[in-house]
Amino acid sequence: MKDRKKVQYPRHKGSAAQLKESAVIDKVEPPPMVRMQIYLNKNEYDFLQQESSRRDEAMAAVIRSFIDEKMKIPDDAWTKNPMLQSTPRDPNWKGHEDGGINHDHYLCGCPKKWIKVRGEYVEAPPLPEDYYSNRASGDAYDKMIRDLDETK
Repeated sequence: MKDRKKVQYPRHKGSAAQLKESAVIDKVEPPPMVRMQIYLNKNEYDFLQQESSRRDEAMAAVIRSFIDEKMKIPDDAWTKNPMLQSTPRDPNWKGHEDGGINHDHYLCGCPKKWIKVRGEYVEAPPLPEDYYSNRASGDAYDKMIRDLDETK
């Protein structure tokens, strides 16, 4: 068997930072275009032609600009979003005292995970193994929790 020759590569004369930076400089290619056909009625076609000649651009570029405009997220999306507003207060609404920590119980009917005992919330006792398969066992556990829990 022949001995293998060791290959020696010339040392790079730059620093590690230069090597790292040179790897990032590579040009990123834009994603490829997808060709498609669309059907327009006469009014849409005329409008697109007028807009194209007004802008001095191809019709495809005008359509792409319309799509880009619709896809753009408005600047005030995070400041004027009604889903991010605080919940209005209703003085007449009475919710459950433990609704935040036992929401699964109130929304889905699951057993409570936290109960109030002597003024403090503590973890509920573990479910019996046959809670879901034995109706009597489930009812007995639920009764025990109702008797222990001070939130009524």
